[in-house]
Amino acid sequence: MSEQANPFESLQEQIDDAAAYVDVSEDVLNRLKHPERGLETNLSVEMDDDSVEVFKAFRSQFNGDRGPYKGGIRYHPGVSRDEVKALSGWMVYKTAIVDIPYGGGKGGIVIDPDDYSDGELERITRSFAEELRPFVGVDKDIPAPDVNTGQREMNWIKDTYETLENTTEPGIITGKAPDSGGSAGRVEATGRSTMLTAREAFDYLDKEIEGASVAVQGYGNAGWIAAKLLHELDANVVAVSDSSGAVYKDGGFNPVDVKNHKNETGSVVGYPSADEEFSNEDLLTLDVDLLVPAALENAIDGDLAQNVQADVIVEAANGPLTPDADDVLAESDTYVFPDILANAGGVTVSYFEWVQNRQRFYWTEERVNEELERIITDAFDKLVETYEDTDAPNMRTAAYVVAIQRVADAYAESGNWP
Repeated sequence: MSEQANPFESLQEQIDDAAAYVDVSEDVLNRLKHPERGLETNLSVEMDDDSVEVFKAFRSQFNGDRGPYKGGIRYHPGVSRDEVKALSGWMVYKTAIVDIPYGGGKGGIVIDPDDYSDGELERITRSFAEELRPFVGVDKDIPAPDVNTGQREMNWIKDTYETLENTTEPGIITGKAPDSGGSAGRVEATGRSTMLTAREAFDYLDKEIEGASVAVQGYGNAGWIAAKLLHELDANVVAVSDSSGAVYKDGGFNPVDVKNHKNETGSVVGYPSADEEFSNEDLLTLDVDLLVPAALENAIDGDLAQNVQADVIVEAANGPLTPDADDVLAESDTYVFPDILANAGGVTVSYFEWVQNRQRFYWTEERVNEELERIITDAFDKLVETYEDTDAPNMRTAAYVVAIQRVADAYAESGNWP
């Protein structure tokens, strides 16, 4: 694979690709390509052995024209300033395409959480929450889980904020455990929107989802739940992978069984019923009906894209294809349904959680799933309508046309403040 693309530059190129199809002035478009502000901080935290370790952490607030900043916090060794800026920008356009009243933010700590104890991770998380305290708020910036974070970390951040502010405000953060104000359906939301996008895509393309062969790269929360829900639609999940490698079975897996194996052993590799094991890169080039990249950004670059054989790609991860890969796949008539729609279930149900927290009235999981399906299918219909009406080169460009126009309209309607 060639040198990885800069994710922030990829975001800006995606916006530029949509510019020809959007009624927005060049100066406003330039504004929409850059974050409004960012925090870079160093967290000094005491370890279990009484030493002090320093961790670099970031929070980017990209655009708030349509509402409070919204976006996850990830713990990963690859976190960088440009990555966080890109992810916060993608969140702006993600919330816009599903038409929920948020802007975009993102945060992260440069850390491999596997290297630290639970107590150390709690102290690191609370230290970051203290640094974030002046910048976040129920009407300012609402964080959420992301890579290597979940309910536990969100509960710690909520508790830290509420303790320091001497208040009770569950809406300060989303992705919490249900007993701490979390929403039913939140854990499955990103995988569910991936499944819904795939279902609608196959219907739009006059393809049958039943019996369709599926490969899923990445078997974290989004990937494995997408696999499970696609399996429930009678799709044939033939390959899955995690950071250790990929497993393949010609007749298809039961995704729950593979997840149980991963829980027991730490990896999908070694799953007893697999016919074959190979690399993540090999999984991405399998001849399947549907490919679901559900790991990190830049999984498929221009070089690798030349070997991709999937008919349809639905992006569960953020930014898994570089702009060069998009160009290659467009020429090969591979349909790519972009991340800003496909994985928008997480932020959509986070919005539901925020609404429930503010009302102090909680929904059933059935209502959450029904409302999510309505929002994703409406957004899908708007996407394909724009794709056909504008003659955009691919679905990603059409998605940005919808999203950029909505953000630009909100900015214009607010007027100028000297």
